[in-house]
Amino acid sequence: MYRTLFAAYPDALLLVDLQGTIRLANPTALELLGYSADELIGLPVDELVPDAIRPRHAGYRNAYAEHPRARPMGMQMDLVARRRDGSEVMVEIALSPLQDQGLPYVVAAIRNVGAYPRVKQALRRAHYAEYLARFGRLAVEARDSQHLLELVPTIAAEALQVEMAKILLLEANGVEFRIAAGVGLLPEESPGQRVANEPGSPSGHVVAKGEPVLMRDYATERRFTIPTQYLKAGMVCELSVPLGDRGRTIGTLAVRSRTPHRFGDDEVRFLESLSSMLATVMQRTTSEEALNHAQRLETVGQLTGGVAHDFNNLLTVISGNLQVLEELPASADDPMVQQLVGAAYRAARRGAELTGKLLAFSRRQVLQPTVVDTRALLASLAGMLARTLDQRIAITLAAKDALCMADPVQLESALLNVAINARDAMPQGGTIAFACGAATTLPSELRTELAPSVDGYVAISITDTGVGMPESVKERAFEPFFTTKEAGRGTGLGLSTVYGFARQSHGAITLRSAPGAGTTVTLYLPRVEGRVSADADVDAALPGRVPPGLRVLLVEDDAEVRNVVEAFLAAMACEVVVCADARQALGVLGEKTHFDLLLTDIVLGAGMRGTELAELVRAQRPELPVLLMSGYSSELLGEPHGWDLLRKPYTRSELEQAMAKVLSSAL
Repeated sequence: MYRTLFAAYPDALLLVDLQGTIRLANPTALELLGYSADELIGLPVDELVPDAIRPRHAGYRNAYAEHPRARPMGMQMDLVARRRDGSEVMVEIALSPLQDQGLPYVVAAIRNVGAYPRVKQALRRAHYAEYLARFGRLAVEARDSQHLLELVPTIAAEALQVEMAKILLLEANGVEFRIAAGVGLLPEESPGQRVANEPGSPSGHVVAKGEPVLMRDYATERRFTIPTQYLKAGMVCELSVPLGDRGRTIGTLAVRSRTPHRFGDDEVRFLESLSSMLATVMQRTTSEEALNHAQRLETVGQLTGGVAHDFNNLLTVISGNLQVLEELPASADDPMVQQLVGAAYRAARRGAELTGKLLAFSRRQVLQPTVVDTRALLASLAGMLARTLDQRIAITLAAKDALCMADPVQLESALLNVAINARDAMPQGGTIAFACGAATTLPSELRTELAPSVDGYVAISITDTGVGMPESVKERAFEPFFTTKEAGRGTGLGLSTVYGFARQSHGAITLRSAPGAGTTVTLYLPRVEGRVSADADVDAALPGRVPPGLRVLLVEDDAEVRNVVEAFLAAMACEVVVCADARQALGVLGEKTHFDLLLTDIVLGAGMRGTELAELVRAQRPELPVLLMSGYSSELLGEPHGWDLLRKPYTRSELEQAMAKVLSSAL
């Protein structure tokens, strides 16, 4: 009778002697552990313990043998048994010593807790949580929303172990879906395909109601008509959840299975969580759908302004060391070295230009406004374009005398961006017409946008005879990274850069365009009365030189940048004293040592800023010229209080010219 009870017991039972050898096992134990009776009986019980904890288990078993006692189930957590095939199973174990009955054995009762309904549910939820965490990690690192969009059906199918998963996005017309991505699609389905948005379909219901649709078994489904192709493919159940975007449903995420009743509440929650995460990622990576125009510029501005200083410091180190390397005697006579250095230096300059564009459209670049003769600037730009553009493109100029207040370098760059867009809009040739003059009236949309100006505004317009823009493109033309050009031909930063420059210059910009009617872009910049000194322009264009033996106090907190600037100054035959922060610089100045120039970065880490240092120097040594350096944006710098500013990254020649300008101004 006892052997019958032992064999029939629903838990796995092992009879183990005091040496840890298995003497008897019931059929449930054989099934749970994957052994035959001949294999398991006589096996050390330690073989059933995972390798990682086997050494500790032997110690536990020996301690138990010295003080045997009954131990019911549920006293310990996270017990794991190792099966014959090496797999592991979560278990609970009860121990019953037989020594008090005069028998040298212990009965171990083992129960597979993975079979408990609650444990199964917990494991299932943990399984789904792991896939959600995996997608979350990928979403944080990814910058391509389309890649993530394609990845979601794969994750859904793997996590739910189903045969089909796909994403439908609602088209702008509201009457069609587009298959955005999917796995296990039917032969007649493909990504990019349009399908009707039928109100009586599961997808139509999800979009209309914004709620999931769960069909546990097509055979008993009465609410919706199941497409014949799914029935032919052997699908028997379906789950669809909404894909949302700021309170509105823009599509569905659907899964189908050949197993009846495959989906329940846990699966609904998992798919809704996955859909919500995807929606969040799509909102983040497609900022034009998540923010209005000003918010997008502000968001990108915060990003670029925050990284500009460090990024420009890195570019200063890279480009500076390349210049030093290029001039070494060992490199000067090696064409290969010169070629490689030249390529690397050009790449660094492109990086600096990109940072400048980002700061421009976020309105956080460091501008150096001055009075600009717009007629002369347009004449120079038109002449340059006439020489360099396709001969099928005619350039015309209708300019009246007009002075504006703007950064001349950034203004020319902005106009060049517009002209390049105009060229691209006329692949078969056409006309680009430049015009400028005092704006007698402002467009109605700008009358509340522009602040009153004492002298009014100057209007600078560029008109092309190109293909023009439809309304949908025109509405987004100033958005960062929006482009209609093919991959590799445009960054989408051109017009947004111009927009940011105009706004930061206390002006504005308008766009007039229609399909087949060309495009006109007009900048409105603050007007200035008076004349521009031609002599001043000539003087500013002359290359600056610094006298040999110039004593320079260099203050820079970044060691690598400091080394580059010190090398530049040494090449100019300057005598240099270097300091890592403002406090150290004030100590040097307190020693009454003679200096001809203070060259300091603005952001010097913790403590005093370069602008504060400059103010103290102005109070203590008013005769000492000061040149500030920075790679930061103007908003983060604050007003530079009229100090001369050299923007990072810069070349040795640019540094020398800036120093010469400051020194000549001090005379």
